[in-house]
Amino acid sequence: MDILLEPVQVQSLKEACITKLQELILSGKLKIGQALPPERRLAEQLGVSRPVLHEALVDLAGKGLVTIVPRRGAFVSDFRTSGSLAMLTALISYRNGELDQPFLESLLQMRLLMEVETARLAAIHPTPEQLEQFHDLIEQEQQVNRQDSRALAELDFSFHQLIAIASGNLVYPLVINSFKPVYTNLTSRFFKHHLGDGVIDEVFHFHRQLVTAIESLNPHLASMIMSEMLLHGARYLMSIYGGKNGNPNL
Repeated sequence: MDILLEPVQVQSLKEACITKLQELILSGKLKIGQALPPERRLAEQLGVSRPVLHEALVDLAGKGLVTIVPRRGAFVSDFRTSGSLAMLTALISYRNGELDQPFLESLLQMRLLMEVETARLAAIHPTPEQLEQFHDLIEQEQQVNRQDSRALAELDFSFHQLIAIASGNLVYPLVINSFKPVYTNLTSRFFKHHLGDGVIDEVFHFHRQLVTAIESLNPHLASMIMSEMLLHGARYLMSIYGGKNGNPNL
């Protein structure tokens, strides 16, 4: 029997620099406002060329982790005031998927705030094409291998992405798309933790209820179902990550 393996991924020197500097900044070893060593010296310490290091610093600046000041050098930024959505992926990578409770709660609160609204809007003016896509996803959920956590996470993301698109708001889908690496990381762990039990079926049951509410043009019901579904997932996620009584404090 052939075994399907994913290609081995080797970090480039630039990616290795980014990873190392992110780790130093996010761990607090490099403090907010602290100046990084001059590029020539920092490149020597990391064992890379100055052009490679400079590209890495530009990437970190784009994420809001450092600020590059001409003729003065690079300084560690406070990502809470300068970070972009790309910072979410950096935080997940640094923690290797292990999220602390405050960070996880922040993610769950953001989802609750945004996605209840996307569900409400989706139930106001869904197109026939979008309703057909919803039913296609529901059909795929019935057929998907319940032991494949990655496939489950991808389907779940597609469902929430379609709701954002059906909202008619041009910005919500872009936020959802930017959030995908973090989103699928969390949901993959969620589904993997619950392989073989009834929680996955509960999630898909929420999906079917939500599609019915959207098809019935019932914004209030769609909002209520989305809220209940997100709180359901949050409780389980907080229990997986060691939250107190599985309560996300939402």
